[in-house]
Amino acid sequence: MKKTLTITDLLAQKDQLKKRKGRQQRLYVESLDAEIVIEEPSRELAAEALEMANDETLSDKADAHVVYHTVVSPNLKDPKLQKEFGCAEPTDIVDILFRPGEIAAISGFALQLAGYGHTVRKVDAELKN
Repeated sequence: MKKTLTITDLLAQKDQLKKRKGRQQRLYVESLDAEIVIEEPSRELAAEALEMANDETLSDKADAHVVYHTVVSPNLKDPKLQKEFGCAEPTDIVDILFRPGEIAAISGFALQLAGYGHTVRKVDAELKN
């Protein structure tokens, strides 16, 4: 059983927590037969994606938005890449490079890096006082 987090524990980790950088993860993309690197999205990016997902006119663009902003290798924002693929909008590169299911999966992995998903789970049904 894991221990309950205390103030002493947090104070002992203060420097590491304050300097914490966004985590990165390598993902294998089958359609490209290669790996990409994603980084943990900021709180602001996650909030933007959630707003987009809840807006009927933008919901189909939310995952591509997350992918565009979290894939760091290759750099999807590279102007030469954008130009060579004829992207009218910067996020067009996402739909060109990845299959629809891959876009959703990459977005999901990125959001998991930021703690959205299964990083917190219920331990007890309720605490008794």
